[in-house]
Amino acid sequence: MSDVVCLGILVADAIGKPIDTFPEKARLQLFDRMELHTGGCALNAGIALAKLGTLTGVIGKVGDDGFGDFLIGEAKKHGLDTAGVVRDKKVSTSFTFIMVASDGERRFMHTLGANATFCAKDVNMGIVKKAKILHVAGTFLMPTFDGAQTASVLKAAQKAGVTTSLDTAYNDRLKDWLGTIRPCFPHLDYFLPSVEEAERISGQKRPEDMAKFFKDEGCRVVGIKLGREGCYVLGETAVCVPIYKVETVDSSGAGDCWIAGFLTGVLNGWDLEKSAKFGNAVAAHCVQAIGCTTGVKPLAEIEKFQKRAKLLV
Repeated sequence: MSDVVCLGILVADAIGKPIDTFPEKARLQLFDRMELHTGGCALNAGIALAKLGTLTGVIGKVGDDGFGDFLIGEAKKHGLDTAGVVRDKKVSTSFTFIMVASDGERRFMHTLGANATFCAKDVNMGIVKKAKILHVAGTFLMPTFDGAQTASVLKAAQKAGVTTSLDTAYNDRLKDWLGTIRPCFPHLDYFLPSVEEAERISGQKRPEDMAKFFKDEGCRVVGIKLGREGCYVLGETAVCVPIYKVETVDSSGAGDCWIAGFLTGVLNGWDLEKSAKFGNAVAAHCVQAIGCTTGVKPLAEIEKFQKRAKLLV
C-alpha cells in the first residue's frame, strides 16, 4: 500500500545539452551530451517522493514498447508500485526531447502518446482509496482525462478520506484553460501550479491574486511555484518562501521535485511554511544535476542541507 499515489503523465525524456541555437534546414549541429531519463509530472514526483523515503505508487498509461519498458523498469528500480500503470499496444509511450541551454533553461518538443488516451476507466480506484494522498500530475496534457473525468476521480478519492492534490502542465494548444480545470477545484485540498500556468488559468497577474482566485473557486490550499522567486502558498495564512542559493545545471523537473518535498511535509503534518521550505530544498537538489530527479537525496540529507544553505533573497 502506498502513502502517496501519483496519477498522471508518464514520459520518456531525451535530454540534449548544451543547445543554445537551432540549425538551419538541412544543416547538422553538434551538441555535447544526450541522455535518456524518466519524465512526466507523475513519474517525476513519484520518484522524488520515493527517494525521500515515501511509500509511493504511480498510475498512468504507457505503450507496449521500449520506452514503456524503460519507464516501468526505472520506476520499479526506485521502489515505486507500478500496479496502476496500464500498457496499451495501440499507442506509443509519451516522449519529450528536452533541449537544455548553457544557462540551464529548457525548451521542449513533446508527443502526447499514451497520455492522450488515458481515461478514468484506466484508474485503479482500489489503489487510490488506500492512499493517504492522491496527487494528479499533468493536467492539460491528458485530453481524454482532463476536466470532468479528473474531477470524478478527485471527488471519489476525497469521499474515501484521501487528501487530494493537483498540478498542471503548460499546453499552448489548449484554448479554455479555466473551463477545463474548473470542475476539479471543489475537490482539491492542494492546487500546485506554476506561476505561468496560474496566470493563464486565472487571468490574474500577481501571485497573491492568483491564489485568492483559486481559493474562491474551492481549493483549500494553493501553492504557486515562482521559479527563481521561490513559492507563494496560501492556506489559512499566506507565506512566500525564497529559493536556496545553488548552481543550476538543469532545471528539468524542478517543479515536480518541489511538489514531492511539499507533499512530504503534508504527509508528516508540517505547517505550510516548513513544507514550502522543504519543497524549495528538494527543488534545489534537483537543479544541480542533469535529469528530472537525479539530484534528489534522502530526506535526512536534505534537512542537513537546509541547516547550512543560504537563501537567495
